[in-house]
Amino acid sequence: MEIKGIITAMVTPFDARGEISEQGTKDLIRYLLGKGIDGLFILGTNGEFHVLEEKEKLTFAQYVIDEVSGQVPVYVGTGGNSTKQVITLSKQMEQLGADALSVISPYFVPPTEHELVAHYTSIADAVTIPVLMYNIPKNTGVNITKEAVTVLARHENISGIKDSSGKLENMVSYIHAAKGQTFNVLSGSDSLILSGLKSGATGAVAATSNALPEIDKAIYQLWKDGELEEAEAMQQRIDPFRTVLKLGTIPSVLKAAVGIRGIDVGGARLPVQPLSPASLQQVESVMKMHYEE
Repeated sequence: MEIKGIITAMVTPFDARGEISEQGTKDLIRYLLGKGIDGLFILGTNGEFHVLEEKEKLTFAQYVIDEVSGQVPVYVGTGGNSTKQVITLSKQMEQLGADALSVISPYFVPPTEHELVAHYTSIADAVTIPVLMYNIPKNTGVNITKEAVTVLARHENISGIKDSSGKLENMVSYIHAAKGQTFNVLSGSDSLILSGLKSGATGAVAATSNALPEIDKAIYQLWKDGELEEAEAMQQRIDPFRTVLKLGTIPSVLKAAVGIRGIDVGGARLPVQPLSPASLQQVESVMKMHYEE
Protein backbone atom coordinates (compact mmCIF):
# COMPACT_ATOMS: atom_id res chain seq x y z
CA MET A 1 0.00 0.00 0.00
CA GLU A 2 1.35 3.41 -0.95
CA ILE A 3 1.03 5.84 1.94
CA LYS A 4 1.65 9.43 0.93
CA GLY A 5 0.70 13.06 1.38
CA ILE A 6 -0.57 14.86 4.46
CA ILE A 7 -2.46 12.55 6.80
CA THR A 8 -4.19 14.23 9.72
CA ALA A 9 -3.43 12.78 13.16
CA MET A 10 -7.05 13.48 14.05
CA VAL A 11 -8.27 14.51 17.49
CA THR A 12 -11.23 12.65 18.97
CA PRO A 13 -14.19 15.04 19.37
CA PHE A 14 -16.02 14.94 22.69
CA ASP A 15 -19.32 16.50 23.69
CA ALA A 16 -20.04 18.56 26.80
CA ARG A 17 -20.29 15.37 28.89
CA GLY A 18 -16.91 14.13 27.73
CA GLU A 19 -18.39 11.40 25.52
CA ILE A 20 -17.47 10.84 21.87
CA SER A 21 -19.38 13.29 19.70
CA GLU A 22 -20.73 11.80 16.48
CA GLN A 23 -21.67 15.24 15.16
CA GLY A 24 -18.30 16.72 16.06
CA THR A 25 -16.60 13.81 14.31
CA LYS A 26 -18.63 14.38 11.15
CA ASP A 27 -17.98 18.13 11.23
CA LEU A 28 -14.22 17.71 11.63
CA ILE A 29 -13.99 15.08 8.89
CA ARG A 30 -15.97 17.20 6.45
CA TYR A 31 -13.77 20.18 7.23
CA LEU A 32 -10.54 18.21 6.70
CA LEU A 33 -11.71 16.51 3.52
CA GLY A 34 -12.77 19.90 2.19
CA LYS A 35 -9.20 21.11 2.69
CA GLY A 36 -7.81 18.23 0.61
CA ILE A 37 -6.25 16.12 3.36
CA ASP A 38 -4.86 12.84 1.99
CA GLY A 39 -5.84 10.54 4.86
CA LEU A 40 -7.03 10.33 8.45
CA PHE A 41 -4.98 8.79 11.23
CA ILE A 42 -7.26 8.13 14.21
CA LEU A 43 -6.78 6.87 17.76
CA GLY A 44 -3.20 8.05 17.97
CA THR A 45 -1.54 10.18 20.65
CA ASN A 46 -3.50 13.33 19.77
CA GLY A 47 -6.57 11.14 19.39
CA GLU A 48 -6.28 10.23 23.10
CA PHE A 49 -6.25 6.48 22.47
CA HIS A 50 -4.73 5.97 25.91
CA VAL A 51 -7.88 7.24 27.71
CA LEU A 52 -10.49 5.53 25.54
CA GLU A 53 -12.14 2.22 26.31
CA GLU A 54 -12.10 -0.49 23.64
CA LYS A 55 -15.83 -0.10 23.00
CA GLU A 56 -15.35 3.64 22.49
CA LYS A 57 -12.52 3.03 20.04
CA LEU A 58 -14.72 0.75 17.96
CA THR A 59 -17.61 3.22 18.03
CA PHE A 60 -15.40 6.14 17.02
CA ALA A 61 -13.70 4.16 14.25
CA GLN A 62 -17.10 3.22 12.86
CA TYR A 63 -18.19 6.88 12.85
CA VAL A 64 -15.04 7.85 10.95
CA ILE A 65 -15.09 4.99 8.45
CA ASP A 66 -18.77 5.59 7.68
CA GLU A 67 -18.35 9.34 7.25
CA VAL A 68 -15.21 9.08 5.10
CA SER A 69 -16.87 6.41 2.96
CA GLY A 70 -13.72 5.59 1.01
CA GLN A 71 -12.82 9.17 0.04
CA VAL A 72 -9.37 8.87 1.68
CA PRO A 73 -7.63 6.06 3.58
CA VAL A 74 -8.41 5.70 7.29
CA TYR A 75 -5.49 4.55 9.45
CA VAL A 76 -6.75 3.22 12.79
CA GLY A 77 -4.61 3.03 15.92
CA THR A 78 -4.77 -0.35 17.64
CA GLY A 79 -1.49 -0.37 19.55
CA GLY A 80 -1.01 -1.45 23.14
CA ASN A 81 1.25 -3.40 25.47
CA SER A 82 -0.21 -6.86 24.91
CA THR A 83 0.36 -8.48 21.53
CA LYS A 84 -2.76 -10.60 22.08
CA GLN A 85 -4.95 -7.57 22.82
CA VAL A 86 -3.55 -5.64 19.85
CA ILE A 87 -4.35 -8.55 17.54
CA THR A 88 -7.91 -8.78 18.88
CA LEU A 89 -8.56 -5.06 18.40
CA SER A 90 -6.81 -5.06 15.00
CA LYS A 91 -9.06 -7.84 13.72
CA GLN A 92 -12.12 -5.93 14.93
CA MET A 93 -10.99 -2.76 13.15
CA GLU A 94 -10.34 -4.73 9.99
CA GLN A 95 -13.92 -6.02 10.13
CA LEU A 96 -15.23 -2.46 10.55
CA GLY A 97 -13.54 -1.47 7.30
CA ALA A 98 -10.29 0.22 8.32
CA ASP A 99 -7.93 0.71 5.38
CA ALA A 100 -4.82 0.17 7.49
CA LEU A 101 -3.70 -0.11 11.11
CA SER A 102 -1.34 2.09 13.06
CA VAL A 103 0.47 0.22 15.81
CA ILE A 104 2.48 2.11 18.42
CA SER A 105 5.29 0.11 19.95
CA PRO A 106 4.61 -1.30 23.46
CA TYR A 107 5.31 1.14 26.27
CA PHE A 108 5.89 1.20 30.06
CA VAL A 109 8.14 -1.89 29.86
CA PRO A 110 10.40 -1.27 26.83
CA PRO A 111 10.71 -4.41 24.68
CA THR A 112 13.98 -5.60 23.19
CA GLU A 113 14.60 -5.38 19.46
CA HIS A 114 13.86 -9.11 19.14
CA GLU A 115 10.60 -8.70 21.06
CA LEU A 116 9.57 -5.73 18.91
CA VAL A 117 10.13 -7.69 15.72
CA ALA A 118 8.11 -10.60 17.10
CA HIS A 119 5.33 -8.23 18.23
CA TYR A 120 4.91 -6.52 14.86
CA THR A 121 5.30 -9.77 12.92
CA SER A 122 2.56 -11.47 14.96
CA ILE A 123 0.16 -8.57 14.38
CA ALA A 124 0.89 -8.35 10.66
CA ASP A 125 0.42 -12.12 10.32
CA ALA A 126 -3.00 -11.93 12.00
CA VAL A 127 -4.65 -9.40 9.66
CA THR A 128 -4.92 -8.85 5.92
CA ILE A 129 -4.85 -5.03 5.88
CA PRO A 130 -1.58 -3.07 5.98
CA VAL A 131 0.19 -2.26 9.24
CA LEU A 132 1.93 1.07 9.84
CA MET A 133 4.42 1.01 12.72
CA TYR A 134 4.45 4.02 15.02
CA ASN A 135 7.71 5.13 16.62
CA ILE A 136 7.48 7.73 19.40
CA PRO A 137 10.37 7.00 21.80
CA LYS A 138 9.79 9.93 24.17
CA ASN A 139 6.42 8.36 25.07
CA THR A 140 7.22 4.65 24.84
CA GLY A 141 10.76 4.59 26.17
CA VAL A 142 12.03 2.62 23.17
CA ASN A 143 13.23 3.66 19.72
CA ILE A 144 12.52 1.19 16.93
CA THR A 145 15.96 0.46 15.50
CA LYS A 146 16.89 0.63 11.83
CA GLU A 147 17.88 -3.04 12.12
CA ALA A 148 14.34 -3.92 13.21
CA VAL A 149 12.95 -1.89 10.31
CA THR A 150 15.26 -3.74 7.90
CA VAL A 151 13.66 -7.02 8.98
CA LEU A 152 10.06 -5.81 9.27
CA ALA A 153 10.06 -3.93 5.96
CA ARG A 154 10.31 -7.30 4.23
CA HIS A 155 6.94 -8.40 5.63
CA GLU A 156 4.32 -8.08 2.89
CA ASN A 157 1.76 -6.73 5.35
CA ILE A 158 3.93 -4.07 7.01
CA SER A 159 3.65 -1.01 4.79
CA GLY A 160 5.60 1.64 6.64
CA ILE A 161 6.50 3.55 9.77
CA LYS A 162 5.49 6.86 11.28
CA ASP A 163 8.53 8.34 12.97
CA SER A 164 7.80 10.81 15.78
CA SER A 165 11.31 10.74 17.23
CA GLY A 166 11.82 14.36 16.20
CA LYS A 167 15.20 13.43 14.74
CA LEU A 168 15.71 13.68 11.00
CA GLU A 169 18.65 11.28 11.12
CA ASN A 170 16.40 8.63 12.65
CA MET A 171 13.86 9.01 9.86
CA VAL A 172 16.62 8.89 7.24
CA SER A 173 18.00 5.68 8.80
CA TYR A 174 14.59 4.06 8.25
CA ILE A 175 14.52 5.24 4.65
CA HIS A 176 17.91 3.65 4.02
CA ALA A 177 17.02 0.49 5.96
CA ALA A 178 13.94 -0.13 3.79
CA LYS A 179 15.58 0.69 0.48
CA GLY A 180 14.38 -1.66 -2.24
CA GLN A 181 11.25 -2.62 -0.29
CA THR A 182 7.68 -1.41 -0.79
CA PHE A 183 7.80 0.53 2.44
CA ASN A 184 6.72 4.07 3.35
CA VAL A 185 8.45 6.29 5.88
CA LEU A 186 6.36 9.20 7.19
CA SER A 187 7.29 12.13 9.37
CA GLY A 188 5.37 12.22 12.63
CA SER A 189 7.07 15.46 13.65
CA ASP A 190 5.40 18.50 12.11
CA SER A 191 8.62 20.52 12.21
CA LEU A 192 10.23 17.96 9.86
CA ILE A 193 7.57 17.61 7.16
CA LEU A 194 9.62 19.24 4.40
CA SER A 195 12.98 17.88 5.58
CA GLY A 196 11.51 14.40 5.60
CA LEU A 197 10.07 14.77 2.10
CA LYS A 198 13.40 16.02 0.77
CA SER A 199 15.12 13.03 2.38
CA GLY A 200 12.82 10.41 0.87
CA ALA A 201 9.78 10.27 3.16
CA THR A 202 6.50 9.80 1.31
CA GLY A 203 4.45 12.11 3.50
CA ALA A 204 3.61 13.14 7.04
CA VAL A 205 1.14 12.23 9.77
CA ALA A 206 0.57 15.77 10.97
CA ALA A 207 -1.31 16.76 14.12
CA THR A 208 -1.15 20.46 13.22
CA SER A 209 -3.29 19.72 10.15
CA ASN A 210 -6.32 19.47 12.47
CA ALA A 211 -6.09 23.26 12.79
CA LEU A 212 -3.82 24.25 9.88
CA PRO A 213 -4.74 21.86 7.06
CA GLU A 214 -4.15 24.41 4.29
CA ILE A 215 -0.58 25.08 5.40
CA ASP A 216 0.46 21.45 5.87
CA LYS A 217 -1.15 20.49 2.57
CA ALA A 218 0.65 23.37 0.83
CA ILE A 219 4.03 22.14 2.12
CA TYR A 220 3.46 18.79 0.43
CA GLN A 221 2.01 20.19 -2.80
CA LEU A 222 4.73 22.81 -3.23
CA TRP A 223 7.42 20.20 -2.58
CA LYS A 224 5.79 17.92 -5.12
CA ASP A 225 5.72 20.76 -7.65
CA GLY A 226 9.41 21.51 -7.07
CA GLU A 227 8.71 24.90 -5.47
CA LEU A 228 11.12 24.33 -2.60
CA GLU A 229 11.53 27.95 -1.51
CA GLU A 230 7.77 28.38 -1.22
CA ALA A 231 7.49 25.02 0.54
CA GLU A 232 10.09 26.14 3.10
CA ALA A 233 8.14 29.35 3.70
CA MET A 234 5.04 27.28 4.40
CA GLN A 235 7.00 24.98 6.72
CA GLN A 236 8.11 28.01 8.72
CA ARG A 237 4.51 29.25 8.96
CA ILE A 238 3.78 26.39 11.36
CA ASP A 239 6.31 27.69 13.91
CA PRO A 240 4.12 30.27 15.71
CA PHE A 241 1.48 27.60 16.32
CA ARG A 242 4.06 25.10 17.54
CA THR A 243 5.20 27.60 20.20
CA VAL A 244 1.73 27.72 21.80
CA LEU A 245 1.37 23.94 21.81
CA LYS A 246 3.53 24.03 24.93
CA LEU A 247 0.87 25.95 26.87
CA GLY A 248 -1.06 22.79 27.73
CA THR A 249 -0.88 19.01 27.90
CA ILE A 250 -1.56 17.13 24.65
CA PRO A 251 -4.07 17.60 23.04
CA SER A 252 -5.62 20.54 24.94
CA VAL A 253 -4.08 23.32 22.83
CA LEU A 254 -4.74 21.51 19.57
CA LYS A 255 -8.40 20.97 20.44
CA ALA A 256 -8.76 24.62 21.45
CA ALA A 257 -7.27 25.71 18.12
CA VAL A 258 -9.67 23.49 16.17
CA GLY A 259 -12.49 25.10 18.13
CA ILE A 260 -11.18 28.53 17.15
CA ARG A 261 -11.33 27.41 13.52
CA GLY A 262 -15.04 26.81 14.05
CA ILE A 263 -15.22 23.06 14.69
CA ASP A 264 -16.43 22.07 18.15
CA VAL A 265 -14.34 19.08 19.23
CA GLY A 266 -14.68 19.65 22.97
CA GLY A 267 -11.85 19.42 25.45
CA ALA A 268 -9.41 16.68 26.41
CA ARG A 269 -10.21 13.93 28.89
CA LEU A 270 -9.01 14.05 32.47
CA PRO A 271 -6.44 14.17 33.83
CA VAL A 272 -5.69 16.74 31.10
CA GLN A 273 -7.12 20.07 32.24
CA PRO A 274 -8.65 22.82 30.08
CA LEU A 275 -6.37 25.73 29.20
CA SER A 276 -6.25 28.63 31.62
CA PRO A 277 -7.98 31.81 30.38
CA ALA A 278 -4.56 33.42 29.84
CA SER A 279 -3.27 30.47 27.80
CA LEU A 280 -6.45 30.29 25.74
CA GLN A 281 -6.09 33.99 25.00
CA GLN A 282 -2.54 33.38 23.75
CA VAL A 283 -3.74 30.60 21.46
CA GLU A 284 -6.55 32.79 20.13
CA SER A 285 -4.10 35.63 19.54
CA VAL A 286 -1.68 33.43 17.57
CA MET A 287 -4.49 31.93 15.50
CA LYS A 288 -5.89 35.38 14.67
CA MET A 289 -2.52 36.95 13.95
CA HIS A 290 -1.03 34.18 11.80
CA TYR A 291 -3.82 31.96 10.50
CA GLU A 292 -7.04 33.93 10.21
CA GLU A 293 -8.64 33.32 6.82
